[in-house]
Amino acid sequence: MKIEELKDWFTTYKQSAISGRYIHLEHIKPLIDTISQKAEIEQLGSSENDEPIYLIKKGIGSKKLLFWSQMHGNESTTTKAIFDFLKMLSDDSNKLSQDILKHCTLYIIPILSPDGARLYTRLNYNKVDLNRDAQNRTQKESIVLRELIDSIQPDYAFNLHGQRTIFSAGETKNPATVSFLSPAGDEKRTITTCRKIAMEIIAEMNTVLQQFIPNRIGRYDDGFNINCVGDTLSTLNVPTILFEAGHFDNDYDRERTREYIFYALVTSVSYIAKNEIKGDHYKTYFDIPENGKLFYDIIVRDVMLNGKNVDIAIQYTEELSENSVKFIPKIVKIEDLQNFYGHREINADKRTIQNENVTVEVVPENELLKFRLNDELFSTELTKS
Repeated sequence: MKIEELKDWFTTYKQSAISGRYIHLEHIKPLIDTISQKAEIEQLGSSENDEPIYLIKKGIGSKKLLFWSQMHGNESTTTKAIFDFLKMLSDDSNKLSQDILKHCTLYIIPILSPDGARLYTRLNYNKVDLNRDAQNRTQKESIVLRELIDSIQPDYAFNLHGQRTIFSAGETKNPATVSFLSPAGDEKRTITTCRKIAMEIIAEMNTVLQQFIPNRIGRYDDGFNINCVGDTLSTLNVPTILFEAGHFDNDYDRERTREYIFYALVTSVSYIAKNEIKGDHYKTYFDIPENGKLFYDIIVRDVMLNGKNVDIAIQYTEELSENSVKFIPKIVKIEDLQNFYGHREINADKRTIQNENVTVEVVPENELLKFRLNDELFSTELTKS
């Protein structure tokens, strides 16, 4: 895959109509209406709060690929990239797109949890995590997905998620901007043929992405949980590739990460279209470091507490307000954090606090992040994107 060609494609096919973190059905419905001119659109069913769950079907090939995004409603980065990819596939002049559609049929659920997307929450309308409902299938969304799986019998499954800013690529100072997983199909995490096939595809994506974001690709933990959809699919011998869209520097809207997810989608699907994958080249999957948890959003360094040098860790919580996602800073830890990293680090120059009397607030009018250490106040510009 040529790097400059991928860059040009992203610039050409990026769907400018959707951006940021808050993406729900009203944002994507106009795109679905446009896509309907060159793809089959079907309403598979409804959510627990009666929002439609759409399926986009595109291609005529014998290889069946199933994608679902926003199973967790607040994980929208992959949804944006899916629509960028669909725009590319709709370009009749793009030879790679035509090759993909000749050899593959793509089944895409752009938002599996429309209620969660509207409420901007990991959970659905009934406060159920759909990715822990694969076996009991207590929710309408879980039933819709499983019925589709049973109906089409996919050859490959793409489980598209987003991950928090806490993750590092291994035990390093590099954030895990994109992470992948070939889910286990049993407690022993047996390396089955179906897992090897998924691992080989992930290894191919890693080779390409390393040229864009070297040392920022992670491998998600493969602990087995039969209640997760990916693990369930692995028990059914369906090669499953889990995407986790993570953090890039100052990219809290995940627009840079969106770009890398687009590259990964193009790379993986074209690799499937062009090859009969048997899993023979799976071993380099294990060269990808397993994710660590070494990051906070902000670390204030070099603070004196009761005569002891400590650091203050701050993590953003995401809150929906007036149809926009606000990033609210919260102090989560005060201790020696020399083995951790901040996406942003601030030197407090040994300012003193006593009895952990420290507060943090944002001053919206001038976008300052203010720390009150006892009666002393200091501030720094707040820049997230």
